[in-house]
Amino acid sequence: MTSLPRRHALFYPFHLCAPGTLEYLLEHYGSLHFRDYMALRLTPFMGTTAYQDRMGDEHPDLVSNGRIVQGYAVSGPLDDTAVAEIDRDFSDPAWRGLFHAGLQADRRFQRGLFDLTHAMRIGSTLVPGPAALLRLLEPQRATEVCTVGLVKHLARSSATLEDAYQFEYGLALVKTAAAQVYTFRLARAHGLVPVTDSKTHYRLLSHTMAREGIDLPNEYVVPSQSPAAP
Repeated sequence: MTSLPRRHALFYPFHLCAPGTLEYLLEHYGSLHFRDYMALRLTPFMGTTAYQDRMGDEHPDLVSNGRIVQGYAVSGPLDDTAVAEIDRDFSDPAWRGLFHAGLQADRRFQRGLFDLTHAMRIGSTLVPGPAALLRLLEPQRATEVCTVGLVKHLARSSATLEDAYQFEYGLALVKTAAAQVYTFRLARAHGLVPVTDSKTHYRLLSHTMAREGIDLPNEYVVPSQSPAAP
């Protein structure tokens, strides 16, 4: 009987992965760990929508035999430690540059943050997706000051259309950096290897790890290939 690989993977930053990625990970890791969908609560009256689907819904056999482990909760308000970690990413020009470059060039990264297939609601205005994207990709957004506190403030009241664009961009930053915080926490708490098939998320996490001196493995995988940095 062939023994299972001893290393155990934490897939990030999403709560689901593609079939090809799942097949690859099952071949190379003893178990795959998935967080639940991340629904952040920025204010008592504003948060992101939660989805209840899980990776194991379509693979109950893999859940029962322990190959898929799921149910790690990452929703709700951000604690003070998470806010401080996120704000350090926001104040790092290199991290912000990687984020903005990902929005410009990585369609998958872009789609994970903005639904631009039809019209997008910016504040109280319905804007065609391509037009909204042009505004969100304006170069100054990569260097504008942003903090979790500012995004929370804009969530309560965006007085102008530009404020609303600033909020949408800031919310995308918060989602991305918060997912990193939970990746670090889960990997450390459970002795897992962070693994992703998203180049931009891999680069962002790697940069934060180098800046903060975080000693964790971090692997980028492509189905049918060995783990390697892009």
